[in-house]
Amino acid sequence: MAHDLGATTRSEKNYDGLDAPAVMEARRDLAASLRMAARLGLSEGICNHFSALVPGHPDLFLVNAYGLAFNEITASNLLICDFHGNVISGDGQPEATAFYIHARLHLHKPNAVAAFHTHMPNATALAMIEGEPLAWAGQTALKFYGRVAVDEEYNGLALDNTEGDRIAATMGHADIVFLKNHGVMVTGSSIALAWDDLYYLERAAEVQLKAMSTGRPLKKIDPDTVEKTARQINIGDAESARVHLESVKRILARVEPDFAD
Repeated sequence: MAHDLGATTRSEKNYDGLDAPAVMEARRDLAASLRMAARLGLSEGICNHFSALVPGHPDLFLVNAYGLAFNEITASNLLICDFHGNVISGDGQPEATAFYIHARLHLHKPNAVAAFHTHMPNATALAMIEGEPLAWAGQTALKFYGRVAVDEEYNGLALDNTEGDRIAATMGHADIVFLKNHGVMVTGSSIALAWDDLYYLERAAEVQLKAMSTGRPLKKIDPDTVEKTARQINIGDAESARVHLESVKRILARVEPDFAD
């Protein structure tokens, strides 16, 4: 299902600082997110893609290369690309939809430092049914109250700039968009925040689907409590996300230490 971005070229422009400590840390964080997503069954073959702006270079982004499964990603084999389809650093090229979605998303939403796109099974299942995807019936889901957009218009593969532009416009100020008939896009002002949201979004979707499968009505939470709890959950969210990702890296350091290579 992945598609080669044949127009990708090698840039001859030189960028300073691409081996700076902050860039290397971003590489490790993004590689860890991809590896743990694979371990949790959130990936789909060689499809799906995670990206993050390069620290110090808001016109460049890191992204996984076309042809590699999430569990093959290392910090060093992530690509650095610009917004024009040029590979600045790394071997290979981005998958076509990865480029057209992520380049345009980072261009139009500069606060989206990280952008994670998956077809993870439970959240994607909610993207395949009519109506609002999250029912606000489980505590974990309340983390996302007021932060979700829904893209109702499935137009096939994102193989040009207009589709990426449309998705970015649909997101607006939201952090997460359910792409109906497709999957989800999760963005964050850091890699850790995007990882944290991706993980908990899938967990919220999983328990909602299990509850729906009983055939019994969902017990919705009253709106005032939904709003109050959402505020409570999101206080200190950046620190919680940071320590969550640190725990992921500790686990991987024991079981898949090559992620940091």
